[in-house]
Amino acid sequence: MGTIFQSCLVFAQQGSLTVLKDITLIDGSGAAVRQHANMVIQADKVISFPDTKHLPKNARRVNMNGKTVMPLLINAHGHLGLIKGNTASANNYTEENVKRQLEQYLHYGIGAVLSMGTDQPLIWPLRDSSQKGIIPGATIYTAGYGFGANGGVPPGAFGKHIQRPLTPEAATAAMEQLAALHPDFVKIWVDGNPKVTPDLYKAIIESAHAHGIKVAAHVYYLQDARDLVANGIDLLAHSIRDQEVDDAFITLMKEKGTFYIPTLSLDRYNFAYGTEVPDWINDPFFINSLEPGVYDELKNMPQKNDKDRDKKIKAFRIASANLRKLDSAGIPICMGTDSGAQPTRAQGFSEHLELQLMAEAGLSPLKVITCATANGQKLLDGAHHEGTLQPGNKADFMVLDGNPAEDIKATRSIIAIWKNGKEIK
Repeated sequence: MGTIFQSCLVFAQQGSLTVLKDITLIDGSGAAVRQHANMVIQADKVISFPDTKHLPKNARRVNMNGKTVMPLLINAHGHLGLIKGNTASANNYTEENVKRQLEQYLHYGIGAVLSMGTDQPLIWPLRDSSQKGIIPGATIYTAGYGFGANGGVPPGAFGKHIQRPLTPEAATAAMEQLAALHPDFVKIWVDGNPKVTPDLYKAIIESAHAHGIKVAAHVYYLQDARDLVANGIDLLAHSIRDQEVDDAFITLMKEKGTFYIPTLSLDRYNFAYGTEVPDWINDPFFINSLEPGVYDELKNMPQKNDKDRDKKIKAFRIASANLRKLDSAGIPICMGTDSGAQPTRAQGFSEHLELQLMAEAGLSPLKVITCATANGQKLLDGAHHEGTLQPGNKADFMVLDGNPAEDIKATRSIIAIWKNGKEIK
């Protein structure tokens, strides 16, 4: 990624003002694109958007020549520390690996990641340091230690601290222990065989809500989603993929205020390799996001017949249709990818692919960007002040060579990343 800034303008000193002149502004709120806008930054915050006649006289000025400025993305469903090389394992979970992945996310324009339930004890001090801006990279939000069924998903190799209570009483006790660590969310894996039963997830949801903590569910089936929403789940962290949602379910989600993450990229990856050549396979933006050795493995993957391929394609099409239906009905949609859970779900590229797939499902590019910025901020209850470029929010944004409001794939034309009012080299 290149830069259009002079080195003397990289860092906004405490108290000083920097003006980015003549930007194409996408603020993430869903508002229309503003051409020839100006943005004033002081220290780590956005201050104002004055017209050219009223720019502060004592400010440093950077002429942006119409380049697009938009907020950093929020990945509301990711995993940290698991992938390294061509492996995905809890044994890869180290402070060094987590920090490395945070920097990779940021260099791809992802300002925050909600790590969904496969973390280990070192996540707590890292999370606190990250949210204070002490360590570089994307800001960490975490569900800590997720809940799964005994003998069910996720496999033990993914999480040494996955909790698998057998009774509602044990579920409540485990949730109480987790709440003492102040997670940003709670995660329950509900699908799979065996499943977390309703009596267990009801106990988890009730206990979490008593502590003011939201709960997300890993789902696949409509009936599971229906029961979870009825019992107060705050977020469905994957698409419903077995059948299209009905009006009764949509009404229930609206009544409960449930958020929804489609993770379309996960389903697209499921049938992208082996029997076809996806259009991103030779894209440096994709290749550079992969762990060492993974690209060669994909490139040399033998052609083979996947007996479940048709089923996977159908699931992806149902997921796309359900996203379109739920968005049209006003259900709050967030962007999430499940990146970091498998080496092929590369951290950074997956989020941009997700935006493309959401647009292809029928959402306008501006709406997709809102899902990946403002809606993520709302999901995190405003604790994250990087979701939109508004006065008082963090000056966290990417500078693009193209305009994603016209072509969503232009989010990949990154020429600069700013976080906390500073350009990241």
